[in-house]
Amino acid sequence: MDLIDDDGEGAESGNTPEFTVSEISGAVKRTIEGAFGHVRIRGEVGRVSRPRSGHVYLDLKDDRSVISGVMWKGVAARIETQPEEGMEVIATGRITTFPGQSKYQVVIEDIRPAGQGALMAMLEKRRAALAAEGLFDAGRKRKPPFLPEIIGVVTSPSGAVIRDILHRLRERFPRKVLIWPVAVQGQKCAPEVARAIEGFNALTPGGALPRPDLLIVARGGGSIEDLWGFNEEIVVRAAAASEIPLISAVGHETDTTLIDFAADLRAPTPTAAAELAVPVRRDLLAWTGEMQARLGRAVSQRIEYRGQRLGDLSRALPRPETLLDTARQRLDTSGERLPAALIRGVQSRRVSLSESAGSLRPSMLRGRLSEGQRGVAQWGARLAPALLRLTEARGQSLGRQADRLDIRPITTRIMQGGERVADLSRRLDRAFGDTAEASRRKLDALGRLHETLGYKATLERGYAVVRAESGVVTTKAAAEAAGGLEIEFKDGRLKIGGSAKSSSAKKKESPEQGSLF
Repeated sequence: MDLIDDDGEGAESGNTPEFTVSEISGAVKRTIEGAFGHVRIRGEVGRVSRPRSGHVYLDLKDDRSVISGVMWKGVAARIETQPEEGMEVIATGRITTFPGQSKYQVVIEDIRPAGQGALMAMLEKRRAALAAEGLFDAGRKRKPPFLPEIIGVVTSPSGAVIRDILHRLRERFPRKVLIWPVAVQGQKCAPEVARAIEGFNALTPGGALPRPDLLIVARGGGSIEDLWGFNEEIVVRAAAASEIPLISAVGHETDTTLIDFAADLRAPTPTAAAELAVPVRRDLLAWTGEMQARLGRAVSQRIEYRGQRLGDLSRALPRPETLLDTARQRLDTSGERLPAALIRGVQSRRVSLSESAGSLRPSMLRGRLSEGQRGVAQWGARLAPALLRLTEARGQSLGRQADRLDIRPITTRIMQGGERVADLSRRLDRAFGDTAEASRRKLDALGRLHETLGYKATLERGYAVVRAESGVVTTKAAAEAAGGLEIEFKDGRLKIGGSAKSSSAKKKESPEQGSLF
């Protein structure tokens, strides 16, 4: 270090050591790290940068100061809550320096929201941003199917949630269930749930592993930190983009997550989700029976009403024999008057003929014949020229019409008419085919519904019917009391003899339910 004397000239000091820039930077680094080896800092997250390397660079600030922070890739992948701008957090780490830019920074080893207030503020901010994109609009939501064939469940395979859902489905209306196991808590929760929803949507309908008709995303209750995976943006976007109707059943009735807003339907509990997914089979059968009874009553009442109406109208009509009485009487009266009328008519005609014959004399006849001959001669002389003129006029008219009568327009009209007839025939065939196909599809749907409601279809899905001598056995007590049982499967019946109690004891030795996978 140079000293300046009173004359303004530099004087070289002999007792002040010289350091290089790196030595000074290292000394400062050791001093800061020794004094602040492990610290906890509370502040607001400012700028956040995530380069491709996987590290996270951010600023921690309060109303007067700013500290730069860095999280290495391994730490960033491990923490449960990713920092976002504006979040109030508590960061744990060590203070160090960055010689390349002559600044100090905190190397963050753990970062957590500063209480539930910070989490709720971040949650509300994220909800508002996603709602602004239209992901929660009611117009995007689809109505779940009334009776889905296959239900996909996204949940943990080892929890009580899946058992509750399966139990409720068996009670209401047994359906095929596909389970996609996921972590429902922690760092892996959000990506696994999003991949499960996308995976179910990627399945091919009717393939080897059929695509579900309905999805249920379920988890039991917990704190806001436990349920935070279902608030992640990746899960919300996957639920909103799902082409399969989705029911959200995360937490208890008082718990609310962002997937509830993006789902097509929200259930307060996983058990309620199963109730929303399928109707009660007994209620459907009762409703069908009631509708059948109402239809029968309506038909009977209609027939009875028409019969009464027909009877009323028939009483207003006259009897058939009375319709012929008047005509028969007129016929008899006319028959009695006919002979006398004929005699009078013949006499009148004879008198008229006599009067006319008295006036017919030969001279008068010859005079009339002469007049007739002269008239015929006159008309004969005039007839030949008239026929000639008429023939010429008709010939000229026929010539003019022949000039206008060309076969080509007629041929064109015939061709156009043929094309129109062919087009109408094709449309008729197509309409008939469409009608027949629609009727065939409706008949197939009714057939499938008939098979679904019958117990034979239930046997095809893996169920069985247990019978004893007294009939169908539906309870454990009845099975224990029966001397012998007969089990009906889809391919035949199997008789089981012996005591039912020993069978029950053997059953208790085996686990209630095997592994789901």
